[in-house]
Amino acid sequence: MPILKAETAIFPETLLADDSPYATFDGATIHGDPVIVSGDEADAATSDCHWWIAHTKSRQEKSLARELTLYQIPFYLPLVANERQIRGRRVKSWVPLFGGYLFLFGSKSQHFSRLKTNRICSLLPVDDAAQLVNELRNIKMLVESDAALTVERRLEAGRRVRVKSGSFTGAEGIVITRRGRNRLFVAVSLLQQGVSLEIDDFMLEPID
Repeated sequence: MPILKAETAIFPETLLADDSPYATFDGATIHGDPVIVSGDEADAATSDCHWWIAHTKSRQEKSLARELTLYQIPFYLPLVANERQIRGRRVKSWVPLFGGYLFLFGSKSQHFSRLKTNRICSLLPVDDAAQLVNELRNIKMLVESDAALTVERRLEAGRRVRVKSGSFTGAEGIVITRRGRNRLFVAVSLLQQGVSLEIDDFMLEPID
């Protein structure tokens, strides 16, 4: 099966790492301590630097990601494999998990002025960076596992749990039921969307 090369989904690779300064960045400080940056990151330490959710025009997510990579603006675009037939051949490509949305970090006044693009419809500032980054880490873990994911278009009430064993150990989400089977629902709260995968009860523990 021909496979189209995967686009860059995250920049830099350490964007969502546990020790990443982007996780709790607030203005020019992290927990009250000055951010030390150099080179192309030097203008990141400005008062209007924070996380944004970019709502893109139709099918412009990957093109925007290419431009962000070119200008070295940090971003995350969850991509999942998609199989389809083209001229009788099955082709595997990579498509955005959440169509029309990309998560990025930077200064609207400095960084985004570099983008000579009509790809973005609107930018939504994120008030709680730590919550967003934690949710994106969970999403990234599931995406990289190649698990069969189902996109859920709305949040549902349910018990919060943490995976205590298996490939997804540490992932947090909500238990939902589909066709009589339990699924772990991992959300991006600001989008009112998320993904779910089937999981056994014994792998979960409640979060108080």
